[in-house]
Amino acid sequence: MNALEPGTVVTLRVDRDAPFGYFLTNGEDEVLLHTNEIEDGFDPEGDVTVFLFQDHQGRLAASMKIPKVQIDSYDWATVVETKHDLGAFVDIGISKDILVSKDDLHEVWDLWPEPGDQLYVSLRIDKNGRLFGKLATEDVIRSISKPATRKDFNKNITGTVYRLLMVGSFMISEEGYLGFIHESERTREPRVGEKVQGRIIDVKDDGTVNVSLLGRSHEIMGDDASKIYQYLESRGGAMPYWDKSTPDDISARFEMSKAAFKRALGKLMKEGKIYQEDGWTYFKKEE
Repeated sequence: MNALEPGTVVTLRVDRDAPFGYFLTNGEDEVLLHTNEIEDGFDPEGDVTVFLFQDHQGRLAASMKIPKVQIDSYDWATVVETKHDLGAFVDIGISKDILVSKDDLHEVWDLWPEPGDQLYVSLRIDKNGRLFGKLATEDVIRSISKPATRKDFNKNITGTVYRLLMVGSFMISEEGYLGFIHESERTREPRVGEKVQGRIIDVKDDGTVNVSLLGRSHEIMGDDASKIYQYLESRGGAMPYWDKSTPDDISARFEMSKAAFKRALGKLMKEGKIYQEDGWTYFKKEE
């Protein structure tokens, strides 16, 4: 008879009741089904299908809440807490959060997942018999993916980052597309487990895609124009910068290139919001 192991689903029968639940058995070993782990439909006279896990004291316990995440069975789990000396704890749908070891996470803490991020995981048992979360490998992620088509080019895309490399980040989209974000196509490196939004800038022959997290040019220009307009508002509608200001002055004040600054000024002037005179830029009064 197989021994009872955490991370598995088994069907057992009730051996005896207790003030805090029922002891279940396979005829050889027994495990506690706590009152808090009992679901509707429980029949103490019949067989009971349960998920086995280790409680907060490290004891084997049973739950009628059957998670999709099991030994060799993967699903998305939400990060609920991180501890730098341990790793990331994820919610798989049972009363105890499962630890993904720090050894399986990035060496840079800033790239660890944060609460609310999603990890695609299964379960594993270490050499001491303890239950841990196990991050999906590239092959596992590919097994749940699907190819994009040429028609998807330039579409907006939302997905979750699952792998980090020096040259870029790998994501899987909500549609199941595998995407690569080159380091030049982002303003910062996303965390593993972070949800990101971008656009498809290339569709490869194998159906994978290249993704940019940078805004389209008109969106970027809109952000730059908004930054300039807000600065003008803070100064009462006048600023000592115009399209002939030096690149260094523009970069120091607005953190943008001179070309971007001029495009944004041009947009505001075209919209009739500003005008330039003698090295200054002013709000244009409404007529």
